[in-house]
Amino acid sequence: MKRLTVTLVSSTALTILAAPALAADGADIVQDVCGACHQPDANGDYSRIDAARRTPEGWEMNIERMVRNYGVHLSDQDRATVIRYLADTRGLSIEETEGYRYILEREPFAQDQGPDQLMTDTCGRCHSYARVALQRHSAEDWEKLLHFHLGQFPALEYQALARDRDWWVVAQGDVLTTLTQRYVMGEAPEKSDADLSGTWQIAGRQPGRGDYHGTMTVTSDGDAYAVTADLIFADGAAEQQTGRAILYGAGEWRASLTGGGAELRQVMALRADGTLEGRWFHTDQSTLGGRIMAARGDDPRILSVSPDHIRNGETTEIRIIGTGLTGAPALPDGLTAEVVSQDTTAVVLRVTADAEAPAGRGPVSVGDAALENGLAVFGALDHITVEPPLTYSRIGDGGGPIAAQPAVFDAIGWLNGPDGQPGTEDDIRVGTVHADWRTENFDEAAAEMKDAQFTGTIGPTGIFSPAAAGPNPERPMRTNNAGNLSVIATVTDGNTTLEGKAHLYATVQRFVDPPIR
Repeated sequence: MKRLTVTLVSSTALTILAAPALAADGADIVQDVCGACHQPDANGDYSRIDAARRTPEGWEMNIERMVRNYGVHLSDQDRATVIRYLADTRGLSIEETEGYRYILEREPFAQDQGPDQLMTDTCGRCHSYARVALQRHSAEDWEKLLHFHLGQFPALEYQALARDRDWWVVAQGDVLTTLTQRYVMGEAPEKSDADLSGTWQIAGRQPGRGDYHGTMTVTSDGDAYAVTADLIFADGAAEQQTGRAILYGAGEWRASLTGGGAELRQVMALRADGTLEGRWFHTDQSTLGGRIMAARGDDPRILSVSPDHIRNGETTEIRIIGTGLTGAPALPDGLTAEVVSQDTTAVVLRVTADAEAPAGRGPVSVGDAALENGLAVFGALDHITVEPPLTYSRIGDGGGPIAAQPAVFDAIGWLNGPDGQPGTEDDIRVGTVHADWRTENFDEAAAEMKDAQFTGTIGPTGIFSPAAAGPNPERPMRTNNAGNLSVIATVTDGNTTLEGKAHLYATVQRFVDPPIR
């Protein structure tokens, strides 16, 4: 075997997507390389390796730790092969990842939560809690992992949210109990034998840009797939994304693409009904990207309705995207529609909302294909919110190697619901609405530092562009361009002006960016 030390690149691209070809057999690599330290028992199970199950990204991080900490030597080909082998044979089911896929899909977020405050404090102060929840270990291995943390990071007990408790006693007690009860090792799921070749209908939305629809052509390419996605946005702009994809384990789709002048990643889950769902994003600026749904075949299914809201008394063109769209369209009460065009994958309607049409969300159907709450009807908005309500941007560039990380916001219109009060469970979501955007200093400390002046600017589509990295001689103590901001969306609805607000931490570069944060 050719010996080559590989350094992990700060990216969410799995090694296999860049590898020229796969080596012969991952089981041989586990035996010949991993087995030098991890001895098999009488059943052929390797210590530690067969006591854990992980996502593809989790196995990549594990292999990287072997390279970095223990000097394991792997060629690019062998590295790709063993990651795929481990993900295929010791992975998680899609169901086991539910609720935590946002970390794999690089959804912008400020913090995540464990099942209780103790787990959030203990695990989530150093990395996302999702990293914990996306692993399965035997009870013995979970205990070893706690010992590894303390041995590898001996200052752990003295960090924030640890000094106020007997950390090691808590970790070996309630924390270990939670880990062993919630994240039981169990049996690894069977590797999916699905052939994903074919033409897929896709639909989604890219915050800051709008809804899109199109097709994704998937062609078998040896151990992988060649992928071409043709997107058409609501404003008529077209974009093509091309590249290569792998289906790992029970249904983890990972693609490395280029499109729109950027390197892209695509992370999706293959659902039990045969659909794909996830997110695509820019490799170096993961906040830029969009949700994606994909389906193929003739099963009746609606992927999207765009736009998904209409005002009383107005007429607009609405596009329904899906598969098996045969039969007559049906819309919520008070709406009339003229079919502009229709085939089995797209129905375009010219829709008019009666002035007295009841407000709220209702179902949309085309024959047997239906989408519950697919279309909202409204007269006047009651309030708006900004999504995400709490997030961060990161300074960057400025002559350095790390790209700035923007933040992307949407203004969401709402009806108050039956109780007439905003911010309660019966509120009715109308959808994304156009807004005017501005930033303000979040508090007195931010005002003193003039954060709104120095940290960056927000554009007309809700995209906040951070300022450059590095010392700024115009700021006190020549500090950098980080700060604390309020992001405010203003929507004029008739004679009423509505405002929504979000909190933005404009913070520093992320120097270490593992596949699972």
